[in-house]
Amino acid sequence: MPTPTEPSDLLYCFGCNERFPAIDERRLCPRCGLAAEPDNIDPTGPTFLWKSADSWASRQPRSKSKVQLDLAGLIGQQLGDYKVQSLLGRGGMGYVFLARHAHLDRDSALKILAPELVARDPDYLDRFLHEGQAMAAMQHPNIVSVYNIERIGDYHCLDMEYVSGRSLQHLISDRRLPTERILFLGAEIARGLSEAHSEGILHRDLKPDNVLMTLSGVPKIGDFGLAKRLNADSQQQMLPAGTPHYMAPELFQGEQPSPATDIYALGVCMFQMLAGRVPFAEAGMQALISAVTSHSIPNLRALRPDIPLEMAEVVWQMLEKSPKNRPQNGIEAAAMLDAIIGGLPDLQTLIDEAFDFEPHVLWKPIGSAFELNVLLPHGRQQTVWIESNGTSAREKVLKIYSHCCPAVKQYYEKALRLNDVITHGALMLQDIDGVPWFVIQNCYPRFTVDAEEVRRSVLEIAFHADAIEKELTGQDRN
Repeated sequence: MPTPTEPSDLLYCFGCNERFPAIDERRLCPRCGLAAEPDNIDPTGPTFLWKSADSWASRQPRSKSKVQLDLAGLIGQQLGDYKVQSLLGRGGMGYVFLARHAHLDRDSALKILAPELVARDPDYLDRFLHEGQAMAAMQHPNIVSVYNIERIGDYHCLDMEYVSGRSLQHLISDRRLPTERILFLGAEIARGLSEAHSEGILHRDLKPDNVLMTLSGVPKIGDFGLAKRLNADSQQQMLPAGTPHYMAPELFQGEQPSPATDIYALGVCMFQMLAGRVPFAEAGMQALISAVTSHSIPNLRALRPDIPLEMAEVVWQMLEKSPKNRPQNGIEAAAMLDAIIGGLPDLQTLIDEAFDFEPHVLWKPIGSAFELNVLLPHGRQQTVWIESNGTSAREKVLKIYSHCCPAVKQYYEKALRLNDVITHGALMLQDIDGVPWFVIQNCYPRFTVDAEEVRRSVLEIAFHADAIEKELTGQDRN
C-alpha cells in the first residue's frame, strides 16, 4: 500500500500552484479548499497557464527523479567559484542552493536551471535568462538582488541575494499578524512593485510564496520567472499566466496584464494576511473563475473587526474588478498605504495602551522622548527611555533603551560575559556627556511595533539593565 509521501498520493492545487499529500477522500487543498487534481504535473514546468490547464496537465509525464538526483549531487561540491552547501528549495525550472562564493566570501542563493530542461526545450533557457535579466535591472531593498548570470560547465546559474529568513506564506501561516505589521508589509511590497513598474517590468506571479522575509522583517519580492517587460511598440500578446487565486479578473477574460494586475495580486496578499484566507475560496476551478470575475469582494471588517476602515477600503480598491478602478501601479499603492501609516496612533497613545494596566510603570514625556520608571522587586527600580527617530514614515525607528552604569575598564570583561546571556536587546557602549556608559537597547520599525511589544520590551530591558548595574556596581542609581 503506498504511503502519503509517495508520488502516487500527491495531489496538485491549480489555485495555489502547489502540491499536497492526499490524506483523505475529499481531495481538497488544505490551504485554499480548492478541489485538487492528481499530481501529473511536471515539477519543472511553468506556472499554471489557466486557459490550457486541463489539456496541459494531461500531457505531462510523471516527474522523473533524474533531475533531482543530478542536482542534489551538487551539495558539498565546488561549482566554479561557488561551494554548494545545502538545498534551499525548488523553483519553477530548477533548484536553489545555498552556496558560498570563494573569492567574495559571501553567501549566495544559487539558482540552477536543470540541464535536462534545456535539452528538452530551449524556451526554458530563455525564460531562465529573462528572469535573471529582469531582476538584475532592479536594485531595491524590497526586491531580491541578482548579482550574476553565468554558465558553469553544463549548468546555467543565477547568483542571487541570499535571504536568510522565510517566506511571507510561512509567516502568515504561522500566526495572525497585527494590522500595523500588515500595513507595513503591504507598503514595502508596493515599493518593490513600484521599482519594477518604473522599469517597465510586470511581475505577474506575486503571492506570499514569492515574497521572502529577512531576519529583520523586511519583505523582498523574488521569483520573477513570469516577469514581462512592457513595450509600447510591441504588438506581442502575453498569455494569461500566474497563480489563479492571485490573478486579476481581466486575465481570466483574456485581457492583457498591466501594472494594475500586479496591484490586484498585492490586494489578495493583504486580504490573506488580514483574514487568514484568500478572498475567493471555491471548491473548483470554474467556480473560482466565476467568483473572481463576478462575485462581490467579501467584507474584510466582518471577517476581522479590528481592521481600520481606511485600511479595508484600500484593500477593497486593490481588488476592484476593473483595473481602471485600482491603484494603477506600485507607486500609487505605496502612497495610499503610506498615507494610512502616517495616521497611525502617536507614540504617547501607544505608550498609554501599553502601560494602562501596569501600576509599577510610571512614565512622563521629556521633550520628544518618554521617560519610564519601572519599579522592580526588592525595592529596586530602573529608568527606561523611549524615543522615535527618523523623518519619513518609512524610516521611523522606535528606540527603547536603559543606562546601566558608567563603562569603566574593570567592568569590560564581565560586561561581555553578561551580554551573552541577555535574551532581549543588546548591550552597547554609548557616550553620555562625554562619558562612556553601558546601555541596553532594542529598536523596532515605528509603524510595525504594537503596544504589547513595547510593554514587553520595556520590562525586559529594565530587568536586564538593573541586573547588570547590580552585578557590576552593586548600586541602584539608574
